[in-house]
Amino acid sequence: MKKSSSIGISSDTEILCKKLGLEYEESDRDLNRAVEKCLRDIEGAYSTIGITDSGELFAFRDSIGIKPLSVGYSQDKDVIAISSESIGLDINDLNYFHSDVEPGELVIVSDEGVSRKRIVQLDRKALCSFEFAYFARPDSILNGASEYVYKIRQKFGRNLGKTCLQKGNSVKPDVIIPLPESANDAGYGFHEETKIPLEAALRRHRYVTDRAFITTKKDRSAILDKKINVVKSMISGKKIALIDDSIVRGDMTTNVVKKIRDAGVKAIHIYITFPKIISPCPYGIDMATFGELIGAKHDPSEIATIIGADSVQYQSFDDFIKAIGLKETELCLACITGNYSTPLAQRIVDEKRRQYKESVEEIGRIYE
Repeated sequence: MKKSSSIGISSDTEILCKKLGLEYEESDRDLNRAVEKCLRDIEGAYSTIGITDSGELFAFRDSIGIKPLSVGYSQDKDVIAISSESIGLDINDLNYFHSDVEPGELVIVSDEGVSRKRIVQLDRKALCSFEFAYFARPDSILNGASEYVYKIRQKFGRNLGKTCLQKGNSVKPDVIIPLPESANDAGYGFHEETKIPLEAALRRHRYVTDRAFITTKKDRSAILDKKINVVKSMISGKKIALIDDSIVRGDMTTNVVKKIRDAGVKAIHIYITFPKIISPCPYGIDMATFGELIGAKHDPSEIATIIGADSVQYQSFDDFIKAIGLKETELCLACITGNYSTPLAQRIVDEKRRQYKESVEEIGRIYE
């Protein structure tokens, strides 16, 4: 790390690195003090890994742990590694003595071994809840959770399946179609609960790796056209239960629904594992503005009409929390509730919300 005060690009990663480097030099190269200054002064989501000029590997998480970070060892402890998720350790056979880097904790790996110190300890944690629905690899275990992510997603599907089977519900799908890949496990859980046949009628092009929801509207449509193919013969003439992880803006879902409609289905009933998103995310995720978020201004029946589906059913907030197995106070749920985990984010989003309600143009998107 070298002292530098100039900012070359608009990257939050660069800003954090500049801050860390300045604090490192000003504290007489005391990494503990430099990290503490960053943790206390920088609000937001960051899981940081770096190497000092003396060859020490270090890592730390923001003080409420919005994003996951794991540390693991080889069986003989000769190799120590740090990964954003536990799967990064598993695939390299480094899952012996695995643990999470705690929020506000600094881990230093040197020739003398491993030192761990909780630099800042706050009263709460706030792991991003969207990790469980979408971001995390299904074969990872996120900090504090008791089981693999795919098991939790199966629970999401079972919860939605119970909704489908409720007495008085007139929706009777013939076949379950999960949107690959993040809804596959939820689709299986839905199938387990309802006994409705599960078909992989939506196929994902494995070599199109772009994430549609973080691109422009024009690019999203182009990506989806290449990314998702409908096996029409498997669903023509049937009532479909389409399982997906979330609806953010709605245009991607609209595109999928149109593809399925063109296959000649009788009805499309959509089941969403993540509760309705009503507020943007300022923690480094491009989750749109209030004006772009379909859930910020429409109820499920209106959303169904807009995207061309026969119905839309979200997993309930309580079922979602229960399936994860963590306390509500251990999760960041801001995009669902509008209540943010950090004060600066709350002030920024409240101002954006005011602009939206007063029909003032929202200039740019909300980032940390």
